[in-house]
Amino acid sequence: MNGADTAFVLISAALVMLMTPGLAFFYGGMVRVKSTLNMLMMSFVSLGIVSILWVLYGYSLTFGDDIGGGILGNLDHVGMAEITPDTLTGGDEGIPVLAFAAFQLMFAIITPALISGALADRVKFTAWALFIALWVTVVYFPVAHWVWGPEGFIGLNGDIKAIDFAGGTAVHINAGVAALAAVLVVGKRVGFKKDPMRPHNLPFVLLGAALLWFGWFGFNAGSELAADGVAATMLFNTQVATGAAVVGWLIYEKLRHGSVTMLGAASGAIAGLVAITPSGASVNAVGAVAIGIIAGVVCAWAVGLKYKLGYDDSLDVVGVHLVGGIVGTLAIGFFAIDDIGLFYGGGLEQLGRQAAGAGVVLVYTFVVTWLLAKGIDRLMGFRVSEDEELAGVDQSQHAESAYDYSGVGSAAAGAPATAAVGGQPTGTDRAAAAAEKRVDA
Repeated sequence: MNGADTAFVLISAALVMLMTPGLAFFYGGMVRVKSTLNMLMMSFVSLGIVSILWVLYGYSLTFGDDIGGGILGNLDHVGMAEITPDTLTGGDEGIPVLAFAAFQLMFAIITPALISGALADRVKFTAWALFIALWVTVVYFPVAHWVWGPEGFIGLNGDIKAIDFAGGTAVHINAGVAALAAVLVVGKRVGFKKDPMRPHNLPFVLLGAALLWFGWFGFNAGSELAADGVAATMLFNTQVATGAAVVGWLIYEKLRHGSVTMLGAASGAIAGLVAITPSGASVNAVGAVAIGIIAGVVCAWAVGLKYKLGYDDSLDVVGVHLVGGIVGTLAIGFFAIDDIGLFYGGGLEQLGRQAAGAGVVLVYTFVVTWLLAKGIDRLMGFRVSEDEELAGVDQSQHAESAYDYSGVGSAAAGAPATAAVGGQPTGTDRAAAAAEKRVDA
């Protein structure tokens, strides 16, 4: 066993696990008060559901020996059978398979959680939980095998030979196009394009973005599965591309809207992280900066498409993850060094491979996700009633609220309900009434 590489992968797995709670905060701050807990739970529950399925059959379907054609792994490792603490990835030298399996489990957990942002404010939690279980089974596990399996037909060992170092196709294009398919089935929120639906807690958004950025170093550099120069390159490129994307998004905002926003800066960071994920090990630092700026600008433009095209992607999963994933995947065909990319001595061959890999995932995931969401909608109804949506899914789905206002106003101060003079409400009464209005809103 290589102790240094094993320690590196174990730490990276922990970093990627932290990304899912980070995503919960990122999304949770972007919704309205009445949906905050539900948004947090839609990410958090994935940690439970996918962990169980990964042990039962997910790891085996994804990384088991191919059953033929690079389509799916076998079932030899159901229940993690034939894998012991001493089983190494490289035979006589490498890291424990359980370390690799734990690392890849974190990818499987966060991918369906990414989809949840598109469905904010309006879906049944039980339907969402069922969706996660079915979606990872029929979409994520097969697609991850295509890209990263030992003989997957999209990856470097398959027929297409597309480069996806850490998940541009398997994670971000996969989740982004699934989000689009799901929202087309579930439909728009009540008040879409009429009510402002502004984020209720931008500090939450920034906290979530920071946790995602931090965890993404494990996500990207850890995908090398070794503490070496490639991992160092990936970590460095992740940082500079993300910073460049923040700048690119803010420049677009300033030119297009006349101001720069905290939400834009956080969204730009995620766009940069998404775009560098497939490409970071194939480009130099200048290429990473270019990819970041392009992703920041293009994704900032793309988030407005939902208003023009009429699909209600609540938290811009399509605009950031789908578009950012496509930008990063195709960018390899232009910016990859070592005579691969068009700008560095290569021709159009690799660009064609990247487009083919992205195209296969786009078509398969969209069709299967649409059918899956439609089936769940017919079976149990995917979204809550209009009354429940207006009242807030926190109460209807969880019987909780994110913020307790019971201590606001006269009750907290021990003051009477009405003023002693003239029967007029006191200042504390007005504060309590305002708090109640905020809860209702």
